[in-house]
Amino acid sequence: MYVAVKGGEAAILATHDLVAEARRGDPAVPEITVAQIREQQALACARVMNEGSLYDQDLAALALKQSQGDVIEAAFLMRAYRTTLPRFGSSEPLDTAAMAIRRRVSATYKDLPGGQVLGPTYDYTHRLFDFALMDEGGEAAPRKAPAPLDATMPRVPDILGAEGLMEAEEPPEGDPRPFDLTRDPVSFPADRDVRLQSMARGDEGFLLGLGYSVQRGFGGTHPFVGEVRVGEVAVEFVPEELGFAVDLGDVTLTECQMVNQFQGSKDVPPQFTRGYGLVFGHSERKAMSMSLVDRALKSRDFGEATNYPAQQDEFVLYHADNVEAAGFVEHLKLPHYVDFQGELELIRRIRREREERLAREQDTMPEAAE
Repeated sequence: MYVAVKGGEAAILATHDLVAEARRGDPAVPEITVAQIREQQALACARVMNEGSLYDQDLAALALKQSQGDVIEAAFLMRAYRTTLPRFGSSEPLDTAAMAIRRRVSATYKDLPGGQVLGPTYDYTHRLFDFALMDEGGEAAPRKAPAPLDATMPRVPDILGAEGLMEAEEPPEGDPRPFDLTRDPVSFPADRDVRLQSMARGDEGFLLGLGYSVQRGFGGTHPFVGEVRVGEVAVEFVPEELGFAVDLGDVTLTECQMVNQFQGSKDVPPQFTRGYGLVFGHSERKAMSMSLVDRALKSRDFGEATNYPAQQDEFVLYHADNVEAAGFVEHLKLPHYVDFQGELELIRRIRREREERLAREQDTMPEAAE
């Protein structure tokens, strides 16, 4: 029950000024710009774009600045703005096989066709503070590649699929338009397109925890990173009045395909199965977590037991959205005066009745002894 309250408008308006003051910090320190956040905090911007479900690096940087670096609040700002935008249609499916590779690694093949491309990653850093970064004006010297990357970089699941060792994935009959969970209510059991949409905008920490759980024995998967690739992909749109695709520009994406073993069944021979993750920006941890949970949620399709949280689509989809979760948790700060007064009166009445009952029992004890 929510209770409307009046009064306190001046105090509420004052909090806006206090937020602006806290956000600015010490006036003696130069104010951080949106461009600085966009260029120097790109990984944080990627997370905001993913959980805000909107690809716009400038707006993501602005949201981080406005929210003082609170990623969930920034994602909330992105979601709110997204609802105001007109929708012209859907893009053509993105061709990640034609990605302009910035980083590409695989845990399954050492000599991968096209080669491993380590690219920018923290995987090989020592996780020690670099105090030189505290000095302003430091610039990283640009590195020049000794040779251009191989133009042919097939995806690992496609290599396995050519041998018949990977599950085939075909679009549903008739290739219908994917479900849009921002416009239509979700029903269960949810189809895979719904699950992938929900996870793509889901909380990274939540998906990371679920992805960790399936490796700890709460999901029954034994995955290999078939491939993680990061790079730019062209977005194309077909206007009705033109009838042919128009290039709208490039977006930076991270794609992960996990490879899992499947023992086979009466109808399906032993083969590898896949879990899939695709997210905005450079966000490997999110893409990997998403692919782990995607494979866990496919357990029902393979006739496997669904005993654990990561295998239950209702649990995952209802709890992955951090904007919704934050709103539900933080609403507890709002006035609940009537609710609390009702519970307060209930507790007082129960205590009073208990004390009266105990008093009556004390009075009857001497009589019973006689």
